Amino acid sequence: PRASPRVFPRVNATRLGPWSHFDCTYSCTYLLDPEEPMFQVIGTLFLKELIKEFGTDHIYSADTFNEMTPLSSEPAYLARVSSAVFRSMTGADPEALWLMQGWLFQHQPDFWQPAQVRALLHAVPLGRMIVLDLFAESKPVYPWTESFYGQPFIWCMLHNFGGNHGLFGAVEALNRGPFAARRFPNSTMVGTGLAPEGIEQNDVVYELMNELGWRHEPLDLASWVTRYAERRYGAPSAAAARAWRLLLRSVYNCTGACVNHNRSPLVRRPSLRMDTALWYNQSDVYEAWRLLLSAAGELGASTTFRYDVADVTRQAAQQLVSDYYVRIREAFQRRALPELLAAGGVLLYDLLPELDGLLGSQGLFLLGRRLEGARAAATSDREAEQYELNARNQLTLWGPSGNILDYANKQLGGLVLDYYGVRWSLFVSALVESLNSGTPFHQEQFNQAVFQVERGFIYNKKRYPSVPAGDTLEIARKIFLKYYP
Repeated sequence: PRASPRVFPRVNATRLGPWSHFDCTYSCTYLLDPEEPMFQVIGTLFLKELIKEFGTDHIYSADTFNEMTPLSSEPAYLARVSSAVFRSMTGADPEALWLMQGWLFQHQPDFWQPAQVRALLHAVPLGRMIVLDLFAESKPVYPWTESFYGQPFIWCMLHNFGGNHGLFGAVEALNRGPFAARRFPNSTMVGTGLAPEGIEQNDVVYELMNELGWRHEPLDLASWVTRYAERRYGAPSAAAARAWRLLLRSVYNCTGACVNHNRSPLVRRPSLRMDTALWYNQSDVYEAWRLLLSAAGELGASTTFRYDVADVTRQAAQQLVSDYYVRIREAFQRRALPELLAAGGVLLYDLLPELDGLLGSQGLFLLGRRLEGARAAATSDREAEQYELNARNQLTLWGPSGNILDYANKQLGGLVLDYYGVRWSLFVSALVESLNSGTPFHQEQFNQAVFQVERGFIYNKKRYPSVPAGDTLEIARKIFLKYYP
């Protein structure tokens, strides 16, 4: 804790640097030197308190250098740190097992070369540490560390950063990965795991990953997803099965290093340089959308079916937003004001309101439910206000000045209109003003103006519905009839 050097002025502590885009008001952790006698005292006392409060299964999580650069790259120093952490664990529990995320090794590979990784891992007796290969479906660490140099590891799917909405998966990598890890020479793999930063999206990916832990070889994905659709909706449907096979081969089959921060222009602060590239053929999503809606007569009573219709319609709308953004940008670059107004008008006054209404028809897509959940955890009115501010900030600015802007973007009823929609309105207005006045569009000026809108959303205290309204299938059909390409 920050007060430690004041209370113990002679203690050997060093302040690490800032984290991400935050200054030392919010980061710059103090690290006690591993050879400082207080290290063992504090470490063991802390674990004893933890055990007193929660009991123990003898597994203790500790991530000493997660997204923080150690003070030295000397293997001897890193081994001393690791050894000190483990000794403080065994001081409280002689049977202690250290559970550590392996994220640091792939996050800062320039620092964590084989000698550094080996030093950190080998300072703990083999078998007394379990490493989570956290992002193994995209950037596995076990192949270049010779199976974590003998320490047991769990092959994990990370899948989602920030809990973003947006159909996404890397199903072929999932289907092959755990079995390849088991066959790896001298493999120390002991299990599979899920490590998403946010859940409650893309159910099919989590269903698949959980099933793979019980399998001896990769699945036939096309037949698996056909059965998945039947299990999910409680009845067979040729159209629904075909829709899912299309989704699985396209939007759910990202290959290569796939990092799912949803980068759709819909949920990003607008600019003239937004990336609209996709890893899949978007016509597959449109066709899956059509097929799912065609199955509404036979499956419409299923709540999971209605949720999936909302989610696939949401994905189709997300794709359409990108198309309208490209039209807006091209019209601006050609100085074609009528075309800019036409595309901007459809986006602002029809597509985004329709999407917001669709999301408002499903409980899991409601901003109000999320904010009420935050308030419900509070023990006083003042705390409830603080928790709601934090929930709004986490969805949007993530920090007082947009430090990790839109990292945890969500597509929620209420948020689409009152946050993303207002940003888009300001952007289109700024482009129109630029063409009308003959002055250049300045991104920095726009960023300053839109920040006031973003910050305003956090503090506006507006109440949002926490109960869904409207018929999902009717709304989705209406959007389909207007916008299906």
